[in-house]
Amino acid sequence: MGVPWAESNAWFTGLFEALAINWLKEANLSAVSRLMRLSWHEVDGIMLRAVLRGLTRREVMAPKRMGVDETSFQKRHEYVTVVTDLDDRKVLHVSDNRKAESLAEFYRQLKPSDRRKIAVVAMDMHQPYISATEESVPGADEKIAFDKFHVAKHLGDAVDKVRRDEHRKLIAEGDWTLKNSKSLWLQNPEHMDAVMWELTFKLLREFSLQTSRAWARRSQLEPMKKVAAMVRDHLKGIVNAIVLRATNAASATASAFAMPSTSTSAALISVPIQPLRPTRMREAPKPLPSGGTKARQLSWVLKG
Repeated sequence: MGVPWAESNAWFTGLFEALAINWLKEANLSAVSRLMRLSWHEVDGIMLRAVLRGLTRREVMAPKRMGVDETSFQKRHEYVTVVTDLDDRKVLHVSDNRKAESLAEFYRQLKPSDRRKIAVVAMDMHQPYISATEESVPGADEKIAFDKFHVAKHLGDAVDKVRRDEHRKLIAEGDWTLKNSKSLWLQNPEHMDAVMWELTFKLLREFSLQTSRAWARRSQLEPMKKVAAMVRDHLKGIVNAIVLRATNAASATASAFAMPSTSTSAALISVPIQPLRPTRMREAPKPLPSGGTKARQLSWVLKG
C-alpha cells in the first residue's frame, strides 16, 4: 500500500532520503554511507531514486553551447559519454560507451529546430563524436570546437614519449640527466618560479637533448610528427575554438565525478537531484534492474 511520505518499496522515508541527498552533495558515497551508518548499496539506491525523480520532472533542454566529454570508471575500462550545457554548467545527458551512437542518442532527443540553434559543440578529437555531430547538427564544420587543453595534452604526451625513449637510452650509457625531469617538461614555464627556471629547467634545456628540441617544437621525431599531423587534420576545429572562445572545462569537471576511485553513479551528482515530493507521488517509479554494471544501471535510468 502506498503512503505519502515514502516511495513504494522504499526502506526510508522521503525526509530521511532528502537528508541523505543533501549529504551526498557535500561528500562522496562511501563517506555518507559511513556517517549515516547505512550500507553502500542503500545510499546508492537513495541517490539513483533521487536522480530518477529529477530526470522525470526535467524537460529536455536544448543547449546553444554544449560540451561532450568521455570518462572511464573503476578498473574495467568502461566509459560513459557526458553532454554538458557550457553556459549553465548542467549535465544534460549521460550514456554508456563513447561511440557515435552514445552522442547521437542525445541529438535525437532534440527537435530539428533546436539542433539548428546549436552554436558550439566543444569536444576532444574523438572521431565517433565528430561523426555523430556532423550527421546531426547542421553546419557542424563551423560549430565543432576542439578544446585547447586537449590539444596541449597531446603535445605534452608527445614530448613525454620522446623524454621516456631518450631517458632509457641515456641510462644505458650511465647518463642520468633526465632523471625526475618529467614534471619540468610538462609544466608551463610561466608557472615556474625564478629558482626552478634559472637553476633547473633553463640549464636542462641547454643540453643537446632530443627532449629539448621536442619541447621547443623543433623536432622531426616520430611522436612530434604524429601530433603535427593530428593538428593539421583538425585545424578547422582548433581555429573554431579560438574564434568561438569555446572550452570544454565544464564537461571535464562534470566527468571528474566518475573517477575510478568512486562509484560511477557519483557522476549523477552533477544531474539535478530532486528530494521526494509526497504531493507528486501519483505512481511508483520503476524499480532499478538488479545486477549489471553501474554504467548499465545509469543508462537504464536515463532512458527511462
